[in-house]
Amino acid sequence: MARIVKLDKCAPYEIAEGTELPVYICACGLSKNKPFCDGSHKKTRDEGPTDTYQYDDNGRSLVKN
Repeated sequence: MARIVKLDKCAPYEIAEGTELPVYICACGLSKNKPFCDGSHKKTRDEGPTDTYQYDDNGRSLVKN
C-alpha cells in the first residue's frame, strides 16, 4: 500500500515516564510495527522540510506540490 508522507519530525517521539525502558512512537508513518518505531524514519534523513514523498514497496518518489 502506498503512503504519502510529509516530513514533520525527523525522529520518533520518546515516551519515558511510567516505563522501565523508553518507548518510541513512530512519527514518520513508515513503521511496520505501529504505533511503535522500528527505525524506518532513517529512510527520511535526506528529505527536505518542505518536500512531500510517496512511499511504496519499491521505495519513494517526490510528489510535485
